Formats: sequence, structure tokens, C-alpha cells
Amino acid sequence: MPVISMFYGIMILMFYFDNKKHHLPHIHAQYAEHEAIVGIDDGEVLEGSLPRSKMRLVQAWIEIHREDLLAN
Repeated sequence: MPVISMFYGIMILMFYFDNKKHHLPHIHAQYAEHEAIVGIDDGEVLEGSLPRSKMRLVQAWIEIHREDLLAN
């Protein structure tokens, strides 16, 4: 799974053909021992969790990069 961004200890990863379990475009966010799968369209957590402050950073990152993420 390629890492597409890293910031504040958070890694953002994206599988390009990962649509069997989650039928929405999404990213995987990892921070320490936490992992969350977050929808690109609305920033909704599909699975897992991150500390609240880190989740807000991930959702803001998605909002900034949404157009590029959906294009890929």
C-alpha cells in the first residue's frame, strides 16, 4: 500500500484497487497503533479510529486534497 502523505506522525495510504470491502473511495490513515479508513467524499470514518485531534487533521487534509484524490 503506497504512502501518499506523512504529517505530524500520521501516514496516509491509498490502495488503488481496494474496493471489495469498502465500496466508496477512501484512504487509510495510520498514527502510532491506531488506524482508520476514511471516506474521501465526506471524511466519514468507515472503520477504525484515530485520536480526535489526529482525525481532525486527516479530515482537513482530505478536504484540501479531495479533488486530486478523486482524480486518482
